[in-house]
Amino acid sequence: MSEAAGAPKSTMQRFLDAVEQVGNRVPHPVIIFLILIGCVIVISFILETTGASVTYQVINPQTHAIETVTTHARSLASASGIRDMYVRLVPNFMAFAAIGLLVVAMVGVGVAEEAGLIKALIRMIVAVAPVWSITYLLAFVGVLSSIAADAGYVVLIPLAGAAFLSIGRHPLAGIALGFASVAGAFNLNLLIKPLDAVLTELTNDAIRMVDPSRTIDLTAGLWFSIVSVPLLVIVIALITDRVISPRLGKFDPSQAEDTEPAAQGSGLAPAEWRGLGFAAAVLVLVVGGFALLTLPSGAALRNPETDALIGNSPFMNGLIVAIMFVFLATGVGYGIGAGTMKSSAEVLGAMTKAISGLGGTILLFLVISQFIAYFNYSNLPTLMAVTMADALKAANIGSLWMFLGFIFVVTLLNIVFTPAIAKWAIFAPVFVPLFVTLNVDPAAVLSAYRVGDSPTNTLTPLNAYFALVVGFAQKYAKDTGIGTVVALLLPYAVWMALAWTGLFVAWYLLGLPWGF
Repeated sequence: MSEAAGAPKSTMQRFLDAVEQVGNRVPHPVIIFLILIGCVIVISFILETTGASVTYQVINPQTHAIETVTTHARSLASASGIRDMYVRLVPNFMAFAAIGLLVVAMVGVGVAEEAGLIKALIRMIVAVAPVWSITYLLAFVGVLSSIAADAGYVVLIPLAGAAFLSIGRHPLAGIALGFASVAGAFNLNLLIKPLDAVLTELTNDAIRMVDPSRTIDLTAGLWFSIVSVPLLVIVIALITDRVISPRLGKFDPSQAEDTEPAAQGSGLAPAEWRGLGFAAAVLVLVVGGFALLTLPSGAALRNPETDALIGNSPFMNGLIVAIMFVFLATGVGYGIGAGTMKSSAEVLGAMTKAISGLGGTILLFLVISQFIAYFNYSNLPTLMAVTMADALKAANIGSLWMFLGFIFVVTLLNIVFTPAIAKWAIFAPVFVPLFVTLNVDPAAVLSAYRVGDSPTNTLTPLNAYFALVVGFAQKYAKDTGIGTVVALLLPYAVWMALAWTGLFVAWYLLGLPWGF
């Protein structure tokens, strides 16, 4: 990455440059994960040989029963481990949700991009919104994108890069902003998300271990979450404007795979306005169609048992399909109106182009899916989580310091054990009863878990979309590697964690209500 010409480098910039250089010297990500697979095989063999195990209480997410279980290390070098690796190679890949989500989303996004709808929308937004506000607007949308589950990864991040390019800023800064807001604040929103229902129920199961009459509801931590949103939006925007953009300097188009100049300026041609009009008309039709499938009581996309629309419902569980249809339909509508797409063959060609560009990412996902499956098979994540939790519980420190230690443990563990529900199923029976006996609101414990579980999502290669971000970045800088992405995201992770933890401490000390 280039520094702004003539600008002296700060200590932080020199440190980030060193992180980038070291990171980019490591082998290709595929090779890295193959090496990690080898390490897991060796470590799992050693731990099983030495009889490593942990005994703990865990909440069964299906039955909500508190179960006492003992987990032993499982060797991948054993006969059963070798059989599992051999037989489940394809199932492991097919069960990797990120690949299906990515392909489905790109079917629609590819058409919208090829038709020119994305560029036209960005130019229209730039014309309406002040340039300084684009950073804050993208960060805000990214933080809220978790309401659509993982869709923000495949939609917002590349759009943020394109938006920055359109206003003459380095597109890698936009990609970094997009990833930081989508991943780093994934457990945060102004609204109730499907994930909240599961985490809340697991919390209630843990509360009943010491107080069967007490529960919390979905809104228990909503006040803290609502206040956290603007805080993290401001942090993300400031890091982008004051750290990342100055470090990247001016964008060099010769480093991009696609050397097409950015469409800057606010002027839209009559054909583009006509295309946007067609796209708006199609959008109304699509939204109307989904309204008929979701809003009436007993509609097809509501939960057939509870009639719920938000939470566990067909609509929310398959939201990526709705997003794909929106992009596909509006892209075709724009293409017809603007004259950029004149036949079904061009539409199919746009889909094919979008999916064919995912070849390298799909290969990497194949290897990552195997590593995650082998890592989980070995039971190493569970052994690490329980060991760290027991050590913290045994520390016998005050509740505030216990909270800070809890946040730190979750933050650290999230680098190697990313599933939010699986971690909380282990941590909740340990920490929720402990804090309840200390007369601490259980909503505070769940809020602390959210604080620790999100910021390092941007740094761990075990995040299914980390490799995807590297691919997005390589569109604008062919030499982008893991070191580049880590150096870009490290300031976000550090400052988001510090600011969010600081807000939590202030909230706790002031005794503010966590939610409704």
